[in-house]
Amino acid sequence: MPENEKVPAIRFKGFSDVWEQREFAEMVIRNSTLAVCNSGLPSVEYEDIISGQGVLNKDIREKETVKTGIRFSPYDVLFGKLRPYLQNWLLPDFSGVAVGDFWVMKPSEIDSRYLYYLIQTPPFQVAANQSTGTKMPRADWSLVSKTPYYLPKNHAEQARIGQTLQTLDNLITLHQRKLLKLKNVKKAMLEKMFPKNGSNVPEIRFSGFSDAWEQRKFCETFIYLQNNSLSRADLNYEQGLVKNVHYGDVLIKFGEILDVVKAEIPFISNNEFAVINTSLLQNGDVIIADAAEDETVGKCSEINGIEDSSVVSGLHTIPCRPTKTFASGYLGYYLNSSAYHDQLLPLIQGTKISSISKSALLNTDIVYPDSEQEQLQIGQFFQSLDNLITLQQRKVEALQHLKKACLEKMFVSGRSVNL
Repeated sequence: MPENEKVPAIRFKGFSDVWEQREFAEMVIRNSTLAVCNSGLPSVEYEDIISGQGVLNKDIREKETVKTGIRFSPYDVLFGKLRPYLQNWLLPDFSGVAVGDFWVMKPSEIDSRYLYYLIQTPPFQVAANQSTGTKMPRADWSLVSKTPYYLPKNHAEQARIGQTLQTLDNLITLHQRKLLKLKNVKKAMLEKMFPKNGSNVPEIRFSGFSDAWEQRKFCETFIYLQNNSLSRADLNYEQGLVKNVHYGDVLIKFGEILDVVKAEIPFISNNEFAVINTSLLQNGDVIIADAAEDETVGKCSEINGIEDSSVVSGLHTIPCRPTKTFASGYLGYYLNSSAYHDQLLPLIQGTKISSISKSALLNTDIVYPDSEQEQLQIGQFFQSLDNLITLQQRKVEALQHLKKACLEKMFVSGRSVNL
């Protein structure tokens, strides 16, 4: 490699030395000292670490089981070599026993945080993915240890890189916590703003409303529309005359309100497809997923923003049209709340694949405030909350993309750019 390529694409000011090449085994000491976990050395196992984040998801000091593993010390790096790779873990003030398929690595004459982030870079991941084994592939130390990497000769530059990425990680964690709080607020409000357990008023209500809520059977509130059984193979995202809502998208991609204008909905590939036996949807219609791999069966989306689009309901869906006018957003959030969805749990059939039938839905109870203004305020409240969640999610994703770019450009060889 030419001399001018032995530097990263992005570099901090004040550092200009060419980076040196060293095999990974020269950077770390792989520990294999066995120890038994105890109150001072708690055991750390795969399920105790949040994959890819390098943080604990529980208080492992409360664990009482006695297990044997490899002892690790503060600033050691743990790498989960068994797929799916947990990638890394490093705490400056924590000792314990790593139980399971971990490499415990102690930095050797390099900055510990630099090592921590080096193993997250694409080149290291490529080396680690040269795995052995078939049924249970795992990273091969004999290959990884001999893989060469470039690193700064100056320990201060190593530390600067590690500190910068750690600051970025801290920001990501902070915004992830904010995102989790918003999601928890939404979950709590979905439980408290709709009546349940036979009550005719919700636990939390907007001021100015006091009347008891109406209760009707599903069969009195909705009429069924016709869907189709087109598979993914019959759909495309490029062009077409009719958009088709697939149940998989209702379960995974679409929220309580499906804005046809903003959402990415596939077209039916065959433009000559007859919509004779499939109902065209209108704003306010509801699409219910009638199959899933778990208890999410029954998840639904309320249609909004139809405008000039032609939209139909596809495979494994139950499209419904309310027999009375509801304020926009109310049905989407109510039907996905525990107040309604809990009624579906005893009606679900199947083992590997869970499903619910049209007939099973008919006798479920639908509750709603008679005032459309109250319905509207409920719908607007949850849509505003969803907007906040979306904005926070974008902040997290932007920071994650920034970290990914830094891992690629602050380690990968290429033209140097000073920061």
